[in-house]
Amino acid sequence: MKAQWIVMAALAGHTMLAQAETVGSVDTAFKLIGPDHKVVVEAYDDPKVNGVTCYVSRAKTGGISGGLGFAEDKAEASIACRQVGPISFPGPLKQQEEVFNQSLSILFKKLRIVRMVDQKRNALVYLTYSDKLIDGSPKNSVTAVPVERSITIPLK
Repeated sequence: MKAQWIVMAALAGHTMLAQAETVGSVDTAFKLIGPDHKVVVEAYDDPKVNGVTCYVSRAKTGGISGGLGFAEDKAEASIACRQVGPISFPGPLKQQEEVFNQSLSILFKKLRIVRMVDQKRNALVYLTYSDKLIDGSPKNSVTAVPVERSITIPLK
């Protein structure tokens, strides 16, 4: 019974992460067999901040291995988060929290987006980077969304 609660809690925590929505893509290299190499642009709505969407561009490996899901995508991504509606907070935020992660390979490589609260400047800072079980990448990208001074960012 205790094991079931642990699994349910893990799944509940995982479902709070944002879900990707593909905005578009461009081909970067032709592959005779399988899909072409691409740069994809995906949108992620912050699940705990209404009115903020992050746009991430990243490389997606094509070819036979990419088409079958066995290729390892490059650890390079760019992020731009924007206010797309009135900003509101359904609840308090952690000072720093992962809001999204996506597998980039079958070998435990992940693209991650972390939200940080810059209380002094009343801004939300978003960082994207990739990591791997053994050796992550220092390549990263950062963006910030200012919040109106009349709105206090609630912290836990």
